[in-house]
Amino acid sequence: MTHREVLEALSGLLLAMFVAMLSSTVVTNALPRIVTDLEGSQSGYTWVVVATLLAMTATTPIWGKLADLFSKKLLVQSALVIFTAGSLVCAFAPSMGVLIGGRVIQGLGVGGLTALVQVVIASMVSPRERGRYSGYIGAVFGLATVSGPLIGGLVVDSPLGWRGCFFVGMPFALAAFVVLQRKLHLPVVKREVHIDFLGATLIVGGVSLLLIWVSLAGSSFAWASTTTAVLVTAGVLTIAAALYVEAKVAVEPIIPLRLFKDRTTALATTASVMVGIAMFGATVYLSQYFQLARGMSPTEAGLMSVAMVGGLLVSSVVSGRIISNTGIWKRWLVGGLVLVVAGLALLGSIDADTPLPVVGLFMALVGLGLGATMQNLVLAVQNNTKLEDMGAASSVVAFFRSLGGSIGVSALGAVLSTQVADTVRSGLAAMGITETSHQSSSIPDLAALPAPVRDLYEHAFGTAIGHIFLIAVPFAILALVCVLFIKEVPLRTTIDDRDEPVEAAGDAVGERGATVPVPARGVR
Repeated sequence: MTHREVLEALSGLLLAMFVAMLSSTVVTNALPRIVTDLEGSQSGYTWVVVATLLAMTATTPIWGKLADLFSKKLLVQSALVIFTAGSLVCAFAPSMGVLIGGRVIQGLGVGGLTALVQVVIASMVSPRERGRYSGYIGAVFGLATVSGPLIGGLVVDSPLGWRGCFFVGMPFALAAFVVLQRKLHLPVVKREVHIDFLGATLIVGGVSLLLIWVSLAGSSFAWASTTTAVLVTAGVLTIAAALYVEAKVAVEPIIPLRLFKDRTTALATTASVMVGIAMFGATVYLSQYFQLARGMSPTEAGLMSVAMVGGLLVSSVVSGRIISNTGIWKRWLVGGLVLVVAGLALLGSIDADTPLPVVGLFMALVGLGLGATMQNLVLAVQNNTKLEDMGAASSVVAFFRSLGGSIGVSALGAVLSTQVADTVRSGLAAMGITETSHQSSSIPDLAALPAPVRDLYEHAFGTAIGHIFLIAVPFAILALVCVLFIKEVPLRTTIDDRDEPVEAAGDAVGERGATVPVPARGVR
């Protein structure tokens, strides 16, 4: 494809990516209002986020495998339709249960969009040129993350209310569908299809059981209890069964375990889990910090997110351009994760009284680090992967990053809920106010509270959210260690590794053990 043809097709893919990112960011600053309106709790707040992440996590490798078997364009369009259906359910949700169900449907579509956009780009562009286009993806990610909270905050404060947030992505989804229909033309390789339904079911079941345990333990039942033992045992056994099925039974495994024989894939995947825990787990609660600890409106909280996403936008575009020009990528991963570690450690010091410019500076550091890290982890894996495994390999990285995010949101949400409840409970007791367990664990309408009680809640949320950033730091350090051990392989200049001449492949060919030139073949 010519550069112009790639850009035309890419415009539809970027619209689809924008829809996927917007689905999470546009609702972020609306969540405190949503949970208050639907009489939810901190656990409900967590599950509105986790429901989408879990569905996205569970289905990402399935979408990736389907991309190796069916029309990629049809799959992307199907994901857009599923996302739109979920958005409609959320928009008209009468209760927290229905809202969480709608978010699950949204997550099914977002999982497809997240995995397939990377797969389609990998089918059109060589790894060496892909850095440039990864920069465009990073720019769209930044735009969605900047505009989402702003749009969401404005919509929540408008007569449309929080329900309007779920209509925002629909026009973009429709536009993406039309553009892809007209501009994306990829060959479909027909072959025998074997869908690993058993493996997919076991993966979904095992992850779900463990996340339910993490998010509900300490509130609905004790950490050391029979329920904990049952959920953990069932989750671990289910995941073990999934690994057995993927390794021994499945003809076309959802997650081909042979991919992990490649050191780059294994280390990048582990790093993606840690980045997911640190990124999703910590940053998803920033809107609560600004609205509940600092008393901001949804619109004001959205404006504060510009600091983090501005840094992400700049580093994503700049690093993508330079990587395309030089073919060197490891230094950007290392530098990015150093900034993530530093930013999270500094955010761990914030409380309800930290000056806002200081908080914004710490957020910008995290954004700069994430922009240089997320897309380039996928790029490193794709560079070492055969064309026929591109869908599975790309989705495996996205799968584990989403899995880390689901674990992080659930675990850190549980920590946040427990700390806030304990602080509020002891504070109310000191004031001589009798409270219920629901009162201490619920998310209040601060405007309706007496000044002393409002101050208590602001202090509780400010301190607890600072603590969860500190908890995220060790995971970011582990991601940095993984990246340090990745061996840098120069980015190849062809889509299929078998088309790479020995002279151009350099170290990449040497690492694969080739000793004679491989005749070039046409790209299928």
